[in-house]
Amino acid sequence: MEAQNAPLLQHLRHAGEDEAKGRVRWWNRVIDVDEAKTQFLFSLPMIVTNASYYLIPLISAMFAGHLGDLELAGATLGNSWATVSGFAFMIGLSGALETLCGQAFGAKQYGKLGLYLQASCIVSLFFFVILSVLWYYTESLLILLHQDPAISRLAATYVKFLIPGLFAHGLLQNLLRFLQTQSIVEPLVVFSAVPMFIHICIAYALVNWTCLGIRGPALAGSISLWISCLMLGTYMFKTNKFEQTWEGFSSESLSYFLMTLELAIPSAAMVCLEYWAFEILVFLAGVMPDSEITTSLIAMCDNTECIAFTITYGLSAATSTRVANELGAGNSSKAKRAMFVSLELSLLLTLVVLLALGFGHSIWSSFFSNSPKIEKEFASMVPFLLVSILLDSVQGVVSGAARGCGWQHLATYISLPTFYVVGLTTSAVLGFHSKLYAKGLWIGLTCGLACQTIALLLLTFRGKWEGIDVKGTKTPVLRRFEFE
Repeated sequence: MEAQNAPLLQHLRHAGEDEAKGRVRWWNRVIDVDEAKTQFLFSLPMIVTNASYYLIPLISAMFAGHLGDLELAGATLGNSWATVSGFAFMIGLSGALETLCGQAFGAKQYGKLGLYLQASCIVSLFFFVILSVLWYYTESLLILLHQDPAISRLAATYVKFLIPGLFAHGLLQNLLRFLQTQSIVEPLVVFSAVPMFIHICIAYALVNWTCLGIRGPALAGSISLWISCLMLGTYMFKTNKFEQTWEGFSSESLSYFLMTLELAIPSAAMVCLEYWAFEILVFLAGVMPDSEITTSLIAMCDNTECIAFTITYGLSAATSTRVANELGAGNSSKAKRAMFVSLELSLLLTLVVLLALGFGHSIWSSFFSNSPKIEKEFASMVPFLLVSILLDSVQGVVSGAARGCGWQHLATYISLPTFYVVGLTTSAVLGFHSKLYAKGLWIGLTCGLACQTIALLLLTFRGKWEGIDVKGTKTPVLRRFEFE
């Protein structure tokens, strides 16, 4: 009996195995599971790391709020000014390393990574000097922008005590990119979370146990950023993991200064153009009728978009690293496949955010305000906000691919007209002329974001990746763009 049943059991077993293999093959056609797993495990620590560093200046502003309403307004304005004029710019400058170090690592030109890192730090120092002068005259600049004189004075004081932290932030971002391009991201969680918790203690002590006033939380931010930088730098110098990629300080790095600068400036422009467009939107909301409601709505949408983008930014970092590494190794087809997988993951994770915001927008709006009018108006803006978050999730990934390819300058040429000609012009027309107010402002910028996303998709999908082999060349940067 057992002998008679054995062929049948074998047949059923093989049929089950074939069916399972078929399911696996079907799933692999939809998404490359191994690549998706690699990118997810890479992007998760990057999301936590970037969120932790983002919270340091934000926590400082929160502690300033305990000093009084005027101090809260000054710290909020100062933190916003510091972000758009300094911190975001430093993040953008470090994007040059995503191309340089990423492709050099893929090409196994390990010695160049340390040289590129030093060159990028020199670039950061160069712009730190310029931005420090700009920050020193913050009060005059804010008054020139028609901000309240009393708030501007406190904001200027706040920003001046953040100046030491600006250079630390620049060095920190360079170190992050240096490690990121080598796919060393797990330790970053510890080296970002620990300083954030230390920062809470320092800010509490300086606000409650000293007479520094608004200078206290700002000084705490600078101290914590230096702690973060020194912790990460010590890890890099002391561990044995970087014996090949860090060979010590060398004057040879100066020869890479101009090449790094050439990539750093468009990288910074890629980041800042979007930041500045959203800030202009807040400014436009402030000169509309019922400006208090309009400004609150735009600020709520802006903050929601930024929080949602932290997920995309982690995947963007994974995309730029994977694309740069594969192009450096001469594997253009794998580089393109990595970008497709990132897009699939980004859309999947964004779908979760969209569902949560779509069904829970009333709960979310209650975190910002208890006003029934604000809640009702925000609910009417949610559909447009969902569209902008979806578009941002796509453009974040393709922007990462552009950085990995070294096409930052092309992405900048795309962002400038889409945001400032299409986006802000449409916002002004719909917001003021059509009297749609907050909705009009957000719809206009979403139009600009849609144009940017479509153009970046054409850039990456139609750009010639095949046949590019940078392995063994003097520099791994891809400077020429050709259509397929």
